[in-house]
Amino acid sequence: MSNTAQEILDAVGGPGNITHFTHCATRLRFELRDASVVDKDTVEAIDGVLGAVPQSGDRYQIVIGGAVQSVFNEINNLPSMAGGAAAASNDDVKAAARAKARGKNALVDAFFEYLSDSFRPLLPVLLGASLILAFLAVLDSTGVVDTRAETIPAWLGYVNSMWRAVFYFLPAMVAYNASKKLDIDPWVGTAVILSLLTPNFMGLSNASSFAETTCTTTALGSEQCVTHVGSLPLQLADYGGQVFVPLLMVPILALVYKGLKKIVPSNVQMVFVPFISFIIIMPLTAFLIGPLSIWIGNGLGGGLAWLNGHAPILFAIIIPIIYPFLVPLGLHWPLNALQLANIASTGSDFIQGPMGAWNFACFGATAGVLFLSIRDRDTDMRQTASGALAAGLFGGISEPSLYGIHLRFKRIYPLMLTGCVVGGLVIGIGNGVTTNTFVFTSLLTIPVFTPTAVYGLGIAAAFITAFLMVVLFDYRTKEQKAEAREKKAALNAGVSAAPAAAAPAAAAPAAPAAPEFSDEAKADLTLTAPMAGELVALSDVADEAFSAGALGPGIAVSPAAHAVVVAPCDGKVTVAFPTGHAYGLKSASGVQVLIHIGMDTVKLDGKGFTPRVAKGDVVRRGDVLAEVDWDVIREAGYDTITPMVVTNKKKFGTITPAAPGAVGIDDTVVTVAPKEA
Repeated sequence: MSNTAQEILDAVGGPGNITHFTHCATRLRFELRDASVVDKDTVEAIDGVLGAVPQSGDRYQIVIGGAVQSVFNEINNLPSMAGGAAAASNDDVKAAARAKARGKNALVDAFFEYLSDSFRPLLPVLLGASLILAFLAVLDSTGVVDTRAETIPAWLGYVNSMWRAVFYFLPAMVAYNASKKLDIDPWVGTAVILSLLTPNFMGLSNASSFAETTCTTTALGSEQCVTHVGSLPLQLADYGGQVFVPLLMVPILALVYKGLKKIVPSNVQMVFVPFISFIIIMPLTAFLIGPLSIWIGNGLGGGLAWLNGHAPILFAIIIPIIYPFLVPLGLHWPLNALQLANIASTGSDFIQGPMGAWNFACFGATAGVLFLSIRDRDTDMRQTASGALAAGLFGGISEPSLYGIHLRFKRIYPLMLTGCVVGGLVIGIGNGVTTNTFVFTSLLTIPVFTPTAVYGLGIAAAFITAFLMVVLFDYRTKEQKAEAREKKAALNAGVSAAPAAAAPAAAAPAAPAAPEFSDEAKADLTLTAPMAGELVALSDVADEAFSAGALGPGIAVSPAAHAVVVAPCDGKVTVAFPTGHAYGLKSASGVQVLIHIGMDTVKLDGKGFTPRVAKGDVVRRGDVLAEVDWDVIREAGYDTITPMVVTNKKKFGTITPAAPGAVGIDDTVVTVAPKEA
């Protein structure tokens, strides 16, 4: 796995190209200085990588699956990561990098990042607690113990404390993560929420102990208590499990906390910033934010409950249909928060049942892919699908399937959605499904749902429908299926086959063969200048990712007036960004080259660039890759210096750049030596 870690780090441009690095349940999440240097195909070819997901701005996600924590740790433990840019702690640098990464919809992206990062680190403990509940549900359904009896055995009381510890104190955990996300002391945010969970606060609802406390019974049959602190009314509630409270409280705390740090002298900040924050935010949360958060949660839950009660079939179909589009965008977190709020307020939730239809439709589609990969003897896809299916069926985690398979083969989505509709329809006809706890919808948690038979039938229908749709209609294009058939035939014959580039000859005329490179080109390990101008040492480039050699050794050229960008070798175009600012080539001799035209020019969004080649094109030395209006780059305030680096240096010996000076497109600027045996 250590090779995987190093290869991933190299693929994203090395430590110098990383501004922020974290992970979720299945994905490595990078914020990069320049994501344009990352080749998606190269990343996905790394052993252990299930998929790569470029995002807006310079954010990049790499899907690993269940081993993500190990890979994350190994990347951080690599010697080159020590003291690198990824470990920088300067708040202003981080904030600027993240603002840049969010792109045009900064506020929307920031909101969903805030939600995601507040919940994401809690996934392991939520999964652990949900499995304890699933175990108890099995014992209850088999008659071993009545978990709902008024008098229960002591061991059951203790086991209940194990899972309830997670869900009851969930608001404090969310507050900790949310505070870290907003760059304030996480223990201050945690302490504010814990003040609402103390026996002292909870005891205020005891009307017999406090003369100022009065309790009334609502129309729904629940008890509502109000006390008075001085002349101020304080509405009391059980805040255990109420996640909307910390989500609303922490941003307000962050404003107060950061404001205090600006005005309180640094030598006494440790004492007075938390103290004053407590004095302001704790009462504000108890008197206003807490009741308002519960009102918001109850209002949203009530609206969905109304739809579920009046049109259960429609509700049960809508939820599984929208989830496949929410999860890849990270927009499912508000619904997850609402599920938790429903449980905290009413003791049950009705959203997770239909959500299970989506999950099992997702897993059924993955099972269909696994079936076809076994039939076609596709080893790579079989490994990807089997790992994703195991994570789904036993962990309830959909990301390995989504990012490893479904988003790579877009034909799967309509097939999977058919399973979502069928599963949701079954649950809706059964008048809905509820659960009294938050769980991951896996095989192990089926007994948690009521009625279990309706839920089991619904997810089985979703799984089987999606499975059959993928098996019958396939998830690949005609070209991809032709490639699979050719590979299978080659395996049966005991030889290796080249990938098919088109459908069989019976279906369409054979495509012309790619031009062969000469023996001289295959042996040529030199690179000529990508443009005319002034040759500059790579170490003099202002961008650290290039100057430090993180992306590989090479040279840079300060372009001459009206210079065009040309191929430095005979080879194939492996990367051609739509913006026209960067190109990757693989030479006939196997040297992989990256040419990055100007610095930070990805921000021009193609303005000033006229690409002349596309990915997959075969080029000869001197062929024009792009025409560039250098004045547009300069007028936008960007440096025109253009690095050219060798990105697969490990496959070769010494790589020698030419000395700085004037160069033309016929001049050799990099000489690569073969690797010694």
